[in-house]
Amino acid sequence: MLKVKDLFLRKESFMLQKLSFEVSKNSYFVILGKTGSGKTMLLESLAGIQKVEGNIYCDEKEITNLPPEERDFGFVYQDFVLFPNMSVRDNIIFSAKYKKIENKDELLYDIVEFLQIENILDRNIKHLSGGEKQRVAMARAIFSRPKLLLLDEPLSAVDPTFRNSIMKSLKDIVKRYNTTIIHVTHNFREASYLADEIAVMIDGRILQIGKTDEVLNKPNNLEVAKFLGFKNIFESSFLGFNQKDRFFSVDPNKILFSYRKEDKEYCFACEIEKVMGITDHYKVFAKVKEKIFFAKIPKNMFDKLELKEAKKCFMCIDKKDVVFI
Repeated sequence: MLKVKDLFLRKESFMLQKLSFEVSKNSYFVILGKTGSGKTMLLESLAGIQKVEGNIYCDEKEITNLPPEERDFGFVYQDFVLFPNMSVRDNIIFSAKYKKIENKDELLYDIVEFLQIENILDRNIKHLSGGEKQRVAMARAIFSRPKLLLLDEPLSAVDPTFRNSIMKSLKDIVKRYNTTIIHVTHNFREASYLADEIAVMIDGRILQIGKTDEVLNKPNNLEVAKFLGFKNIFESSFLGFNQKDRFFSVDPNKILFSYRKEDKEYCFACEIEKVMGITDHYKVFAKVKEKIFFAKIPKNMFDKLELKEAKKCFMCIDKKDVVFI
């Protein structure tokens, strides 16, 4: 559906660095990255707001130099950019002034019912909450029947109590309105729930693209692993491998402590360095061959182990819980 090849853009000291990726038709594609990584700039480049080098194709037609109004993309900004002098209804149907919308009355009714905004249709924009504005912005974008819907941190201004219901609405848009979504966020939970595919973006570069589970659980390089919050990252030589520039990680929740050497692939003598009690678990830091491992131990299990600082025991890891990077 969308193909981007060697997209390059320089803005002062920041660059989008020859980005290449593809987005399948009727899919939910999430660009995940920290604030300042270039996510919004990339969306604006796709929308035609920014002039770029490289090539952008939509349905095999090159659109790199087309103006925004000829791309047939919808764009929902982080601050929604609604028309303050119009009612909710007039905001939603605004695109009908410049574009032919088939069955527009039926479409409006369906969108309003779908997003549950019937009771605010005649209200002024300035009297809406953040969550209501977000739904109106989505309704306006959907009503224009775009080929591609671009969402810029759409949940950042939404009250956390409404976030789950809005995420479900976002997920349903793809099938209900036969459209494709590109959604940028810094929130791992959003990405995990919504995405069919994820692109990890750091400092203007896309470092990994793939299916959601694959990207979030199997980072392909050290930079992505650290960004995703992986812990216990050490050289693979620690486990007996001789490959240079290869690392491994193990989830703190998967580490087992014992006073005898368990029947696990990796079991090491260790000394407890530090113990910290949290609400429902303990954080345990264990020294193994000069490396400090971090583990999370449920309270009921910790009480049985009676782990204390300076205590010697074994730290064991199942082979299936090791992630190589």
